[in-house]
Amino acid sequence: MKYLTLKQAALFTMVLAMYTACSSDDNNESITLSEDVTITDTNTTGTPEGDTDNNGADEDDLVENATFENTIKIVFSESSVTVTNPVPDDVVITQDGADVTVNSSISKVAYEVSGTTTDGMLKMYSDKKFKLSLTDLSITNTDGPAINIQSSKTIFVILEGTNNLTDAATYSDIPDDEDAKATFFSEGQLVFSGSGTLNVAGQYKHGIASDDYIRVISGTITVSEAASDGLHTNDYIIVDGGTLNLTADSDGMDCEEGYIIINDGTFNINAVDDGIAASYDIDDEDEPDESITPNVTINGGTFTITTSEGEGIESKGIMTINDGTININAYDDGLNAIGHLYINGGNTYVYSTLNDAIDSNTGITVTGGTTIGIAIRKDEPDGSFDTDDNTFKITGGTILGLALNSSFPTTSVSTQNTVVFDGTSANSLLNIQSEDGTEALTYLVPYKVNTIIYSNAKLVTGTTYKIYTGGSVSNGTEVNGLYTSGTYTGGSDTGNEFTVNSTVTQIGGDLGPTGDNGGR
Repeated sequence: MKYLTLKQAALFTMVLAMYTACSSDDNNESITLSEDVTITDTNTTGTPEGDTDNNGADEDDLVENATFENTIKIVFSESSVTVTNPVPDDVVITQDGADVTVNSSISKVAYEVSGTTTDGMLKMYSDKKFKLSLTDLSITNTDGPAINIQSSKTIFVILEGTNNLTDAATYSDIPDDEDAKATFFSEGQLVFSGSGTLNVAGQYKHGIASDDYIRVISGTITVSEAASDGLHTNDYIIVDGGTLNLTADSDGMDCEEGYIIINDGTFNINAVDDGIAASYDIDDEDEPDESITPNVTINGGTFTITTSEGEGIESKGIMTINDGTININAYDDGLNAIGHLYINGGNTYVYSTLNDAIDSNTGITVTGGTTIGIAIRKDEPDGSFDTDDNTFKITGGTILGLALNSSFPTTSVSTQNTVVFDGTSANSLLNIQSEDGTEALTYLVPYKVNTIIYSNAKLVTGTTYKIYTGGSVSNGTEVNGLYTSGTYTGGSDTGNEFTVNSTVTQIGGDLGPTGDNGGR
């Protein structure tokens, strides 16, 4: 009997030691492992808000709706130009080597321009709209723009083949009463279409600029360098399709006194300052024109934007994202709106090195889509979502934010549940699941941060959830680390659990600056 008692005591001591080791304060993970959990793609949509039905459609921007009765052919060679002109009395063309100047007094003229010169230009004057077809054209100008259009009317630019334009680093012999600030410059509207390519090097200032508006319907436009903006306009920019590859020492796309609408297209933007900007400052007392609406509306498209000093997409008015695939790696704010920011759809990933990932000075409304915002700076109060003490409304979609802190959703207007908690280890799987094993989130955390905010319809009121880390996913589908299918297994229970009893549940993390909106 004495032997059995000692044996039982030894066994009890061993079990106690194992339990104590697994429960030590130095070990934040329990020994409980997750069972197999099926990952689901749940993304509900609330009622869209903001600029939801504006695509900037204009029948007058379609070249097929215009007619052209006379065709003029201009073929460049190294030091001369061959011109075929059936209306010399109405369209006067002068030449000085490979410098060509066109003066037209009639409408319905189509110009077909081709050839190559390393020291020439094309300058055009007209009081009527016209068509300008560029076919395997290559112009380098040593003292000014490659193409300089001094016309305030619509120019239909048709791209065929491969076209190359390069301007001079300094301009000379520009009349005082004329503007010229880009490799391809126009006083009037530029409407690009066609299946060809336009390659532009802007050594003096902008790559392509209009003192009115630019519309891109199709074609491939590459600005390989721009001393200022890649695309620059006064009034507005609309893109319906095509591909834009823009590299710029200032903004990739900038509208100085108007708005930007993007309906579709592929955008690869590398900018020192902002990637896309409607830059008119409506709060500037020196520019009090309140009729100007510097808004940005994105209805579709695929975006890869990198900035080394500026913001990813900036709107001095409201910003509305209705659809599209957006990937931003920004030095400053990834998305920044002085007005309200509306996210109704799309798949948006934003990474900021210096400042907030997603920032609005007026408020943020999310009704749909998937939005991931990451801000990695740790020494300033930068957030994944920052509403500057204003309304943060969530009625649908998925949001996932990682940063030092975040604005919290406003409970009085939000209808979808949100949880805020501490960050976890970098490059580790994070899984949230209910007590019955229903998956609520599976995400590969890329950075160790202080605060994670997550909102999705998977977070059901009255349900208790546990948080697991580690483990693995089999047969999974993920975008930007967020899994939408597969099987999660083997994660370790962190000991953190929460019950959703209100619109916002906080079990860790930090609230960003808060004011009259009441935070939660």
